[in-house]
Amino acid sequence: MIDLYPDHCEVVRNSLSGTRTVDEQTFASVAALDERLQHVKKLGAGFSRVEFSPAVRHLKTYQSKVAVG
Repeated sequence: MIDLYPDHCEVVRNSLSGTRTVDEQTFASVAALDERLQHVKKLGAGFSRVEFSPAVRHLKTYQSKVAVG
């Protein structure tokens, strides 16, 4: 699959700041970043407490509410 918007950090940042709409690409970017975060956490105990910002965590819960509703 070819990424139409490959900079996932930029997509999420712009979605959170309101300069782009929160859409399926936003949620795909969050999922891609979450996968990368899980890989980082496996690098060692020093990374085990690395997590998303509260805003991104809220966005992740919003995604699950949208999918259900």
